[in-house]
Amino acid sequence: MDQLSASLAATLQAARHDRDLSVNALAERSGVSRAMIGKIERGEAQPTAVLLGRLSGALGMTLSELVARAERSDGDEGRVRRTADQPVWTDPATGYRRRAVSPGTDSPLELVEVELPPGASVSYPADAYIFKTQQLWVLSGRLRFHEGELAHDLDAGDCIELGVPSPTTFHNPSTAVCRYLVALVKTRS
Repeated sequence: MDQLSASLAATLQAARHDRDLSVNALAERSGVSRAMIGKIERGEAQPTAVLLGRLSGALGMTLSELVARAERSDGDEGRVRRTADQPVWTDPATGYRRRAVSPGTDSPLELVEVELPPGASVSYPADAYIFKTQQLWVLSGRLRFHEGELAHDLDAGDCIELGVPSPTTFHNPSTAVCRYLVALVKTRS
C-alpha cells in the first residue's frame, strides 16, 4: 500500500472517531457495508472514488476535503506545492486520477486536476458536495457531466459552475483521456 492510501485509511478512521460514529452508524449513513469500511480503515482494501464520495458525504465532508486531509498528514505545509510534491491518487476501479494542485494550507480555495480515462464514469451522491461553490474547467478532451437529470457536454476550454447539490456523474464519452480542473471554495465551519 502506498503512503497516500495508508494515510487515507487513517484519515477516514479519524474523521469517523471525531464525529463519534461507530462503523455501524457510518455504514447506515453511507450505504457502504461495515465489512468494507473496516477493510478500508485497516488498509486491506483500496477504496474507489465512488465509495470515498459516499463515505465523505456521510461524514459531512467533501471528497476533496477528505483526500486533502490525508495528503496533508505527511507534513506538507507551505504556500508552494511543487509538481513533484503534488499527491496523486488513482481510483482502482476506473483509473480516475486525482492530483492535488493546491498547497497544503488552510485556504478555502482548492484546485484539483483530474484525468478521466476514455469511457470511464464516476458518480457521486448529492451529499458529497458540501461546499459553497465548485467549478469545472475542461483542459483537454470531452466531459459529459450529469447534475441530477441535467446533462452538460463540455469540450476543452469549457467551464461550468455547479448548481445546487445533486447526484452527479462525470463521464468521458470519447476515446481520449479527459483532463479537467476542479476549483472549489469550501464553506468555513
